[in-house]
Amino acid sequence: MNSVILLVGGNEGNILKNMQDAKMLISNRIGDVCICSAYYESEPWGFEHQQNFLNRVIELLTDLSVDEILLKAQQIEKELGRKPKTQKAYEGRTMDIDILFFNDETIELPRLSVPHPKIQERKFTLLPLAEHWGDLVHPVLGKTIKSLLRECQDQGWVEKVEDPYRPEGTRESPEYGSL
Repeated sequence: MNSVILLVGGNEGNILKNMQDAKMLISNRIGDVCICSAYYESEPWGFEHQQNFLNRVIELLTDLSVDEILLKAQQIEKELGRKPKTQKAYEGRTMDIDILFFNDETIELPRLSVPHPKIQERKFTLLPLAEHWGDLVHPVLGKTIKSLLRECQDQGWVEKVEDPYRPEGTRESPEYGSL
């Protein structure tokens, strides 16, 4: 059985519904979800966009290989409205599923690097990871997630969302569609 840690997020469309649908589809098609972080709202990283992102980390157990997980994750992204990538390095999206860790393995494939090569640069990834996986040691960097978070130089705004299920109109910002 393989342990996989994913980052799931988006900033377009009905973000919360997409996040809920992604978790259900991941559970149905990739593996048994063990634990999830809280939701975290963050400003876009590496580009400007009018809508913030909503992200969370999901750990699951699966019999699938990393290639199979990538293929199924990309299918789920597409089903949830993700458009094909353009020439831009980063852009808004309805759904993004990144493989952060696969067991404690280091994997380099033409279209996939695991652990995700930018974990240590992204506070929006490290904060939800630190919730349940703070003592996890990055197999390449040899540091815990807590250490990477302390050393992270990302100054972007990231905030835990205590109650993403608030009725419509109760949030100060309208980024979450029907929230």
